[in-house]
Amino acid sequence: MAGAVQWVAETVLEILPISGLTLQTFLVFCVTLFLACVVFKRPRNLPPYPAGRVPVLGHLLALGRAPHLKLTAWRRQYGDVFTVRLGMEDVVVLNGYTTVKDALVDRFELFASRPTDYLLDAITGSGKDIIGARWGTGFRQRKRFATTVMRNLGMKVGRGSIEEKIREEADCLRNRVAENNGQPFSIAHDVTVTVTNVICSMTFGKRYGYEDETFRELREAFVTLLVELGAGQIISVFPLLRFIPVVNRASTNVQEACYKVRNAISEEISRHREHLDRENPRDFLDFCLLELEQQEKVDGMTDGNVLYMALDLFIAGTDTTASTLLWSLLYMTLNPDIQDKAQQELDAVVGESLPTLSHRFQLPYVNACLLETMRIRTLTPIVGHATTQEVKVQGYDILEGTKVLMNLHSLHMDPAYWPDPDRFDPERFLDAEGNVVNNPESFMPFGRGRRVCLGEQLAKMELFLFFSTLLQSFTFKTPEGAPPPNTEGVFGATLVPHTFQLCAIPR
Repeated sequence: MAGAVQWVAETVLEILPISGLTLQTFLVFCVTLFLACVVFKRPRNLPPYPAGRVPVLGHLLALGRAPHLKLTAWRRQYGDVFTVRLGMEDVVVLNGYTTVKDALVDRFELFASRPTDYLLDAITGSGKDIIGARWGTGFRQRKRFATTVMRNLGMKVGRGSIEEKIREEADCLRNRVAENNGQPFSIAHDVTVTVTNVICSMTFGKRYGYEDETFRELREAFVTLLVELGAGQIISVFPLLRFIPVVNRASTNVQEACYKVRNAISEEISRHREHLDRENPRDFLDFCLLELEQQEKVDGMTDGNVLYMALDLFIAGTDTTASTLLWSLLYMTLNPDIQDKAQQELDAVVGESLPTLSHRFQLPYVNACLLETMRIRTLTPIVGHATTQEVKVQGYDILEGTKVLMNLHSLHMDPAYWPDPDRFDPERFLDAEGNVVNNPESFMPFGRGRRVCLGEQLAKMELFLFFSTLLQSFTFKTPEGAPPPNTEGVFGATLVPHTFQLCAIPR
């Protein structure tokens, strides 16, 4: 051994004069080479790479502006499990019902964490919230606490439900739409305000008018967060780019929007603290302030946790529900026969009164329209998770802390479960007797497992009441002479429809 070391040392000393290198330069070169090997070394037995990988960028260019479509196309060529290179990072992609269910349901704790993501961490306080929190006791306690509070505030069916509040907002939306007198208009703003007001009521204990300036600024900040989160993924892949002018536009916009939103929520927290009624908490912030004092359910809860948990409610509870409602109306304009069938069911069951949640089980076709909307245009087609320990998937080794993308789009557009998947057909969700099929295979619009959407129950209540109220009151059509609305969608933090106009003809 000693002889071998001496031979290496003598060889190095002979090479240095020939190459013109100093010993210090040579050592720096060796260390750099070693680090490069460590960084660029591909772990053994990792799932295969698809074609299209280039140096430095990896598969970023190949994924394009609609990565959910590219990943689904690669599934047909490479199978349900493969690896994409995002910059310098290997990311494992899981496709198909069997593989995704295995990760989210059967072995949920092994895939229950979140990866580091510069922009998302900037929005969520690096995991002080629920959405972006890493797996652990803190996440589990915060989610359990938030779920309990949301149920106490009415996210349930029956006594104490928030149903009446949602119905009030549905009536406001109906009146707002009626003001257009059947003329072409964009319904997106009014839908967004309506949905956001439900979250405002639960979080802040108040609603805002459609033209309220404070609300408008807050809403614009939320829109900026979601748009830039999707547009600025290059910053999350290469965080150092946030220091490069022009290139860092997304990062700068996210920081500015975050500042506005945090300020607005912080002001509400201060107001709630001044007027806190400990015996009668009114909303989410009140319950959080009580927990800050008592520290009974969430260990070490801080003001920062309260702020970012409240921010989560807006991020998760506004854009997703509003966009799903917009997609449902868009598909009604494209399928007048389906719209007519849903309206006939509403007329037969509800009559002239406003729909209630008690009608939900009597309106299977209306429900099927919403389910088909969530299938054909999944709001979060790709969901990022991270492994909590080393795990084997279909014979491949996935290291602890690896970023894993769940391609939900591949589930919902799989012809093995959904024949002719690009066709909008609510009948898919009805059985032979015309009843809604509950929990069909290969259908996970809200995710599954420990990371299932916190507001799933609330979203279902809102979607049913808003959609049924609008369909009962209006027939939606594409403006005369206008081309059919684009159904491809814009991929960002969520998959939102392109801007479109419609006519709401009073019934």
